[in-house]
Amino acid sequence: MIITTNLSKTYNSNTVLNIDSLDIPKGQSFGLVGNNGAGKTTYFSLLLDLIQPTTGHIISNNVQVNESEDWKPFTSAFIDETFLIGYLTAEEYFYFIGDLRGQSKKEVDKLLAQFEDFFHGEILNQKKYLRDLSKGNQKKAGIIAALIGNPEIIILDEPFANLDPTTQIRLKEIIKDLANKNEVMVLVSSHDLQHVTDVCERIVVLEKGEIVKDLETNAATLKELEAHFSGETLV
Repeated sequence: MIITTNLSKTYNSNTVLNIDSLDIPKGQSFGLVGNNGAGKTTYFSLLLDLIQPTTGHIISNNVQVNESEDWKPFTSAFIDETFLIGYLTAEEYFYFIGDLRGQSKKEVDKLLAQFEDFFHGEILNQKKYLRDLSKGNQKKAGIIAALIGNPEIIILDEPFANLDPTTQIRLKEIIKDLANKNEVMVLVSSHDLQHVTDVCERIVVLEKGEIVKDLETNAATLKELEAHFSGETLV
């Protein structure tokens, strides 16, 4: 479980995140939506201890993330291409991540084989450095690398951006399959309301760093989100 308490982040007197309380239970597929600057990436960055909170804390599986690194073995993420190592090929990068997570090359190859259709023959055996791949292919490599080592918590920031429609559809299948494993918690942020309602059982809306909606996904959720962001009133 992820427990967020009195969490805030302020830069030069500008508060970009202010969450009094947010609990995400184990195994939940959780979506975070909001306009640019809403605080989505800030929250994920705090969850991954990439930045320090101004107040409060996040506890992940009984570990306070800004005071201990014990959360790392069960947590993985892909936020953006800075998570990659540009001078490695995709294979070198996958094996490097596998080594960090105690996975043999054989185990990594077995995982990669499951996603040949996701890679579209554009990632493996290309003899290209990650820095020379397209933004979309860099994202594909980063997302699959986040699955190595059977993490319990997987964090994906804007995973559908820069992907073609076929790959977006396959990615939704991947996320749903992960979410169907009771031990895996998948946290997704996205600007695409359709995609996030398709893959998440719960969606939180952030505005100016604060939670304004906390929804259990159902048949009416997409319309409710669209009405919220368009300023309309549902009747």
